Amino acid sequence: MTAASPASSGPRRPADAALASLGHAAPAPDPADTSAHTFPDGGTWRTEIPSVEGPEALATVFKEAGRLDVPIHRISQGSGVWMLTDAEITEMVESCAERNAELCLFTGPRGTWDIGAATRSDSGGGGLRARGHDAVAGCVEDALRAVSLGVKCLLVADEGVLWLLNRLRARGELPADTTFKLSALVGPVNPASFAVYEQLGADSINIPSDLTLEHLTEIRRVSRAPMDFYVEAPDDLGGYVRLYDAAELIRRGAPIYLKFGLSKSPGIYPYGAQLRDVALGSARERVRRGRLVLDLLTRLGADGGMSPLGSRLPGPLRRFTADADLPSS
Repeated sequence: MTAASPASSGPRRPADAALASLGHAAPAPDPADTSAHTFPDGGTWRTEIPSVEGPEALATVFKEAGRLDVPIHRISQGSGVWMLTDAEITEMVESCAERNAELCLFTGPRGTWDIGAATRSDSGGGGLRARGHDAVAGCVEDALRAVSLGVKCLLVADEGVLWLLNRLRARGELPADTTFKLSALVGPVNPASFAVYEQLGADSINIPSDLTLEHLTEIRRVSRAPMDFYVEAPDDLGGYVRLYDAAELIRRGAPIYLKFGLSKSPGIYPYGAQLRDVALGSARERVRRGRLVLDLLTRLGADGGMSPLGSRLPGPLRRFTADADLPSS
């Protein structure tokens, strides 16, 4: 894989020569659809392995990544800071630091796990959001604990929690280089909402994998905040498999994290030892899915522009004024 600027020759479309010979040539890409944005290092894309739920799964991911030569910029976890011991978090932080990978842990209680009944209804109620003051406080407590143990990236699923964490960062109560990643389960589906999450403090924003390529272009016309995109989505996010869109996702969506998820696999949140075999098997397969995406990008000549390993910051983003307080509770 190459770092820095994209390949000068540009990518080709899948089967373009063969289809053109049969009179089915694809239309030329519109230059106006190409994102004008990059990461601060000049790269257009990074990689992420999600749902890595503890030190053993993390070791499995890194072992498989070494075997298959899969570069990893970010490791993310879904069960939450509160489902890990201090020793487990410290081990994960150290392991990621050794391999120049960012570790991102989920913050706190969420509606789908608490006593609220609405999330069990057909409408889903408030989903993953933090219900009430105590749930918000739990998320903030998770954030404070995680950063004290060396975690620099936090996953957030509630806009109020995101705003409060952004204010704590602005005040210096969280380190200035702490980054906030918006969960895929609350991801925005239009340019206006994407821009709002950026201004609330998000440093990378998951968007649903059922958005079209044109939707990505629309978002890029209003925001340069990094996107997080499941190239293959887990079943609870639709189970979409979009490997052949990877090159266009980069061209239109840069800067973007390509997330190597896994469909047709049991859910593992909240993780515990009873799910060990599933967690380790799916961890290995997520890395292999990453290898499939990287191979496809190479075949299409679209593998240029990957950020150097160790890159993690998003660059300057637009924010609401952090001193503009919301009503006090």
